[in-house]
Amino acid sequence: MTREQISNRIVEIYLAAGTLMFVGWGGMLALLLFTVPTVDARWMFFVLGLSALTGTSIPFIVFLSRRFGNNPLSVNVLMRQAIWVGVIGCILAWLQLGRALTWTIGLLIVSVIVGIEWLIEIRERSLWNPNNANEE
Repeated sequence: MTREQISNRIVEIYLAAGTLMFVGWGGMLALLLFTVPTVDARWMFFVLGLSALTGTSIPFIVFLSRRFGNNPLSVNVLMRQAIWVGVIGCILAWLQLGRALTWTIGLLIVSVIVGIEWLIEIRERSLWNPNNANEE
């Protein structure tokens, strides 16, 4: 990929991040201000929380991958890692609602999800074909 293609993809991912943040945090604000705590509102809280945390984490993940990564990551990998951040946040919020969250459980959940991402990256590296590296 050329630098221009990478910069176009980065613009696209920042637009997605802005949309997710706007929908997530705006929806959370509307949910907290204009609804009563019912089961539907609780599920909407988790959906909007996933959107808000995913959109908020995208710029940080892009920065970290560009700063510390050897090769530029694809947009799919960046989005997957951002979605993991949202999933972790929603799982921790769900456990906190039931008063079941402790530091040990939180660290265990984070380490399990980091391990899953590590295994996915190992699988992607094993499928890499040097003949198709320039075709992306």
